[in-house]
Amino acid sequence: MNDSNGHDANSNATTVNATTELHGNELRTDGGRLASDGATRIGVDVGGTFTDVALSVDDDLVTAKVPSTDPQHVGVLDGLRKACDDAGIDPAEIDEFAHAMTVSVNALLERGGARTALVTTEGFRDVLEIGRQDRPDLYDLEAEKPEPLVPRELRFEVDERTTGAGLERPVDEAEIRDLAATLRERDVEAVAICLLHAYADPANERVVAETLREELDVPISASHEVLAEFREFERTSTTAVDAYVRPAIDDYVGRLVDEAEAAGIPAPRIMQANGGIADPETVREHAVTTTLSGPAAGVVGAAATVDDADLAGLVTFDMGGTSSDVSLVRDGGAERTTDAEIDGLPIRTPMVDVNTVGAGGGSIAWVDAGGALRVGPESSGADPGPACYGRGGTDPTVTDANVVLGYIGPETALGGEMTLDVDAAREALERLADEAGLDGALEAAQGVYRVANATMTRTIRSVTVERGHDPREFALVAFGGAGPMHAASLAGSLEVDRVVVPRPGGVLSAFGLLAADESYDAVRTVGVDLAEAAPADLEAVYDDLVADVLADASDRDAARVERAADCRYAGQSFELTVPADESFDPAAVAERFHDAHERAYGYAMDESIEVVNLRATATIPGTEPSIRHEGADESAARLGTRDAYFPETGSEPLETTVYDRDRLPSGATVDGPAILEQAESTTVVPPAWAGEILADGTLAMTRDPDSQEGDR
Repeated sequence: MNDSNGHDANSNATTVNATTELHGNELRTDGGRLASDGATRIGVDVGGTFTDVALSVDDDLVTAKVPSTDPQHVGVLDGLRKACDDAGIDPAEIDEFAHAMTVSVNALLERGGARTALVTTEGFRDVLEIGRQDRPDLYDLEAEKPEPLVPRELRFEVDERTTGAGLERPVDEAEIRDLAATLRERDVEAVAICLLHAYADPANERVVAETLREELDVPISASHEVLAEFREFERTSTTAVDAYVRPAIDDYVGRLVDEAEAAGIPAPRIMQANGGIADPETVREHAVTTTLSGPAAGVVGAAATVDDADLAGLVTFDMGGTSSDVSLVRDGGAERTTDAEIDGLPIRTPMVDVNTVGAGGGSIAWVDAGGALRVGPESSGADPGPACYGRGGTDPTVTDANVVLGYIGPETALGGEMTLDVDAAREALERLADEAGLDGALEAAQGVYRVANATMTRTIRSVTVERGHDPREFALVAFGGAGPMHAASLAGSLEVDRVVVPRPGGVLSAFGLLAADESYDAVRTVGVDLAEAAPADLEAVYDDLVADVLADASDRDAARVERAADCRYAGQSFELTVPADESFDPAAVAERFHDAHERAYGYAMDESIEVVNLRATATIPGTEPSIRHEGADESAARLGTRDAYFPETGSEPLETTVYDRDRLPSGATVDGPAILEQAESTTVVPPAWAGEILADGTLAMTRDPDSQEGDR
């Protein structure tokens, strides 16, 4: 296994975190990770429908799943208490508490953030609205970009001038105090400050930020503190996002910290989008880093449980109640990017490179104006949820289709406690069938299943085929409450022969919180020709960046610092990130960039190289939780049979063996068709597939090489 933190050039992504060995009860400690220390640790991840919990106690793993709530912290504490009750411990016995949430991304998607003002340089008031010249849809003449987070009446200009070479005209502090009075009158709840070229010299921006912090009692986000990087639109957008979600993050995290303290639980450490956890105060000050917190935790969990040593990598597939998230793991670590968007809003902070599509278990099936069957992106959520939940929902969903197809049985208890209303699911799909002109609930369910799978297959292709990777050389790692039900069918359509479902697959994002490193990032634009750059000048910038990332670290002595440089050929518009040694070596950086460019685009050039940005990352290795799997025997695990329908094999039902997955012992084999049930998820093994239970309880599924499933 490669644990050298290799870098991949595609999509400006780099590889982070080490992986652990898949086989055996004892997990390896590659990449500097620590072996299980016996501490009692809990991870809680909030999803759109369920809140997932993973509790590591006495070197054993206890999992739980409870409905998500509004506000989210209520469900977090419900899940925490449930897991502790199941483990027979008091919550006060918890030594470490890690958490992933959807507060910031929900605020962006629902436009429910703070009333935010933007302060910028005179003449640049409309940067957020102008954006870039690219169109959301090239051939749609009526395509519209999303509304800016900050309306024009709350965007203010100040008289100042800074160039890439430094300060030219200082800001007038009296003007800023007058502006503060205006902002107070407008009842703003947060302020974003992004002055022109503040990445090069933040002197004026510091004056504006310090003055407004003296005058106003609202969060202030300054671009040189959020993203000290060039590209005005992306820097302004990222800073505006930080300000927009900051009050919600501050309120939520503060409330959760207080509740945890009252229960005698340590303050939660929060998963960031970069795949590392951080203390509450850090994320309250840098709220933008919490976007995609939950999906990042899932990818970290997959990288921590599955070894990709004999593969090109792993495709992680997390299907929850509202959406599906797809990412890549290569060389044992999650790939990261600094070029991401959420709902059309550019966010340039480092994050795990996750592609999200609105196709989850709760996604609603509907018929468009042309009579075509569609699935999502609208979701039934946790309340009322799919029709089969029996909570008043009437819209047909993917989960309802899985019930009608027989993948989820009438006796199945979702989350270990929620019983299903099969008749309600069938009635919902009957109505859909009438609207779509289909022959009954079964044909509608098969259609919903196929359409949802087609949507998710396209997303997997976008992170593999469209980036030059052959998915057949990867394994598909499926998790989330619904992921293992669809994984084998998706793999077959992609001609992928290996599917892996970790034992805590239903709550793998929560498990990933237990395995996550502590991580902090910093970046600064330098914009110099590599051949002419003075290494001493770059080292001075690196010194500042390293000081920044170590300032937030909980244990400076335990932190591992990595340095990198964003480079490009002269005249190019975008950069590739390559490692930089402890002592900056221009020749080594040039060689790495040429290699990275050839991997990304198939060629290298004999052109001068620009160093655009310098980066530093501080990482404190996490402690791997132990996974002990005992099981029972195959006869005790066998629950019986039921009819299930597999679109790959036609319209006739197949007698399908149903197993209690937790009772299957290590070494047990399962031939499809079969269904493996757990409290948090269900795994479907279609015909032409077979599964084996590995020593740690992981299910490794392989496809019959003679199967023609991928051609259907």
